[in-house]
Amino acid sequence: QVQLVESGGGLVQAGGSLRLSCAASGRTFSSYHMGWFRQAPGKEREPVAHISRAGVTVLYTDSVKGRFTISRDNAKNTVYLQMNSLKPDDTAVYYCAARQGWGPNEEYNYWGRGTQVTVSS
Repeated sequence: QVQLVESGGGLVQAGGSLRLSCAASGRTFSSYHMGWFRQAPGKEREPVAHISRAGVTVLYTDSVKGRFTISRDNAKNTVYLQMNSLKPDDTAVYYCAARQGWGPNEEYNYWGRGTQVTVSS
């Protein structure tokens, strides 16, 4: 089991940057694939980025490609989301999540509580 705590959210102007962090408890962080999701008001939660256990494979949703970067530091039990060129449409609660399987049919089993990101125009 793993517990996840996000941090780094806040209010930023359009075009600005934020770096989100997700700290995981436990000694088995490196055995989990990690992901970032977001949920805007009135919308369903959507995936933003995924990263494999060793950080070799990363995937992004089209709307953030070229602007966001997911990374992880297994020695620090932390996964990051660097967000650049932020837009008002990026406003959402951002969640990190962990899963043991990799693939479109593999569910994320563990979730953090989220951190709010607000981008003003």
